[in-house]
Amino acid sequence: MTEIYVIRHVQAEGNLYRHMQGHWDGDVTPLGRLQRDALSLHFRDIPVDAVYSSDLYRARFTATAVTRFHDLPIQTDARLREINVGPWETVPFANVLHDDPELIETFMHDPEHFSMEGAETYHQVQARAMESLAEIAASNPGRTVVITSHGVTIRCLLAKLLGVSLNDTEAVPICGNTAVSHIFYDNGVFTVDYLNDSSHLGQAESPRGRDMTSLRHVCVDPARCRETYIDCYADAWRAAHGSLAGFDGEIYYRAALDHYRADPESVMLLYEGETLAGLVDLDTRRGAHLNYGWVTLLYLRPEYRGRGLGVQLLGRAVAHYKQLGRTALRLHVSEDNTAGLAFYRKWEFEDLSTAPGSQGRLLLMEKKLRRPGHGDV
Repeated sequence: MTEIYVIRHVQAEGNLYRHMQGHWDGDVTPLGRLQRDALSLHFRDIPVDAVYSSDLYRARFTATAVTRFHDLPIQTDARLREINVGPWETVPFANVLHDDPELIETFMHDPEHFSMEGAETYHQVQARAMESLAEIAASNPGRTVVITSHGVTIRCLLAKLLGVSLNDTEAVPICGNTAVSHIFYDNGVFTVDYLNDSSHLGQAESPRGRDMTSLRHVCVDPARCRETYIDCYADAWRAAHGSLAGFDGEIYYRAALDHYRADPESVMLLYEGETLAGLVDLDTRRGAHLNYGWVTLLYLRPEYRGRGLGVQLLGRAVAHYKQLGRTALRLHVSEDNTAGLAFYRKWEFEDLSTAPGSQGRLLLMEKKLRRPGHGDV
């Protein structure tokens, strides 16, 4: 009899930034690394003979939880990848809900019939993943195997093994990050022992049931929203410096026009529904020669602060600059802006240097943008 543990990956950037990530090969998060550690302790005393993984980084990284205490190679298989969501890749959930409401409703609640040009169907995912699972099981008789994969892919596998419809989300829900399902294989027959156990996580569990709002982003020409842009920048300045002393909205507005001319996707308004929630302004020319991306402004309106939504604005900058091939983000933060400094340090920005600013000293901070290679874990 073959014993198989199927595990969903740790929290990854797409989970944190609230965007579709399918085949997008992003990084894992600080929480994801803590989850890997918890999973590692869970498997430390479980005998394991082989480890298989999707070839996407978030799954390969998760597999290292097992190889930390078991000297085994990680064997990758692209058939264990997440569903390819085609034109939705890296698009915020809120944009998909706003722009394709009927299609996303089918994706979530009628997966048996989901179909979109450029994307996979659930049935295609189920077929390729089952093919991989069957080969792994047959080639490991009497052994204990670990497989790391993805939420939709694992759900497709479990639905097939349990003989239930892909639409039966109660019998087989999407599992949480690092949730473990336990399967036996004997004489060509799979038996599911238990599914979606994440009790090993403790305090490292991904947030579920808290504010999971996704903000919709709209790329804009600043010339069409001049007053809005200046008002947002003024409020950000006031929050950082305590007053509007030294603020010149026209200077920043004219700079935003230049940013937009260089890259029409550099200035974005963020919405909750139809209500303005924030603003992102990126200067894609600055730092291009050193391969970093410059963040001019990440702004949330006061009523949206303290809800954990700011990281989605950062996620827009990360996704855009990764698409441009940049390897880092840089920005300035006033040394007196304690809230801003705490936010950026939380999300792995490091201090580089200081420089004089109009209202005190500015701290230059940098966040590395890892572009995982195939062998990188």
